Amino acid sequence: MTFEDLNLNKPLLNALNDLGYTEPTTIQAKVFSVMMSGQDVCGIAQTGTGKTFAYLLPCLRQWKYAKDRIPQILILVPTRELVVQVVEQVKMLSKYITLEVVGVYGGTNIKTQMAEMDKGYDVIVATPGRLIDLAFNGTFKMKGIKKLIIDEVDEMLNLGFRTQLKNILDLLPPKRQNLMFSATMTEDVERLIEEFFNNPAKIEAAPMGTPLENIIQTGYEVPNFYTKVNLLELLLANDTEMSKVLVFASTKLLADQLYQQLEEKFPESAGVIHSNKAQNHRFNTVKQFQNGTYRFIIATDIIARGLDISGVSHVINFDLPEEPEGYIHRIGRTGRADKKGIAIAFITPMEAERREAIESLMNYEIPVTVLPEELVISDLLTEDEKPKIAMKNIVVKIPKKDATNAAFHERAEHNQKVNVKIRHADKMKLKYGKPKKRGDKFKKKK
Repeated sequence: MTFEDLNLNKPLLNALNDLGYTEPTTIQAKVFSVMMSGQDVCGIAQTGTGKTFAYLLPCLRQWKYAKDRIPQILILVPTRELVVQVVEQVKMLSKYITLEVVGVYGGTNIKTQMAEMDKGYDVIVATPGRLIDLAFNGTFKMKGIKKLIIDEVDEMLNLGFRTQLKNILDLLPPKRQNLMFSATMTEDVERLIEEFFNNPAKIEAAPMGTPLENIIQTGYEVPNFYTKVNLLELLLANDTEMSKVLVFASTKLLADQLYQQLEEKFPESAGVIHSNKAQNHRFNTVKQFQNGTYRFIIATDIIARGLDISGVSHVINFDLPEEPEGYIHRIGRTGRADKKGIAIAFITPMEAERREAIESLMNYEIPVTVLPEELVISDLLTEDEKPKIAMKNIVVKIPKKDATNAAFHERAEHNQKVNVKIRHADKMKLKYGKPKKRGDKFKKKK
């Protein structure tokens, strides 16, 4: 099948031809006719399969010009980077259409975005939090929305946008077409569909967890963290085929530490990106990685989902992700657009359970590669890797208190006196050695 076989108009076909696209991907071919029928859609496809064009093509095919320029299409995405990417793709596909698109996201001046929206637009791409702000201050007009697309919905729920999503769905016109695209189907996603979607068609391009065919996977079993660092440096130094490499780290702190170390050995070749970095820094880092200025970038999972970076030669999982689905999303950054890619995982004994979960999800064992002979095995351990000394827990039994709630120790001798009433006769006997009565005093006087 080619795009000519779909019911696309000339402006869209010309735009696709300019981009060099002739054949739709599996998800694009399956989704098109269902969306054109007006039915709600739940699309399940792995990252890198062309989900964005899968919903943009039918939406733009059915879009009709309106003089009042109120938005007809709302696209919700989880991250700022994805907003920018989708806006660019809308502009590419609408090259021969008189259509205005605007992108809004948090972390930037809301007044600038309000001024841009006041000029009029047809398509809005937004993160949920910023869209709610614009809706509550009256800038975003919802009455004209005919199509709602929620992209990467599982990641959106993971990031804590559940409340904002429900608020948006409640505010939108009830008569609309809902389209949801996700890489995984979780219980939270299913509940959202049941509550707000109208008998959606479930379209699955590939079974969830299936490893992408274009990606060669391999793993290195390493003893500890610092050996991972040595291995990463060795691979980057010796493998000339590593031309555009994404290195995924588990935390922002670790990403910064790796960047500082690698920048010294590979000056002006490395970048780092995570949520603590300023927005301009994140955009510039991706741009320099895209154009080849940076040979590799170190990142957290902020760019594992949705962001389309072309030509990634290798993905290195410096740490395995906590959620097995995260591994699928990470390695999906390479092997895109029918190109081959390589995914490498560094696996320590502490990550054995994560590895088992990933392999169980994929129903595929990650092949293990022998460590290079020149690799330096480090003896230095992190605090988490150091053996823990088990201390015997000695339980001290405390004697029970008696019925009078007395202390458990014996009283001091001076505190053992008991108040006793002594008769006068006894006192006299104690003093004079024999009993004396008051009457004896009077007998002596006589």
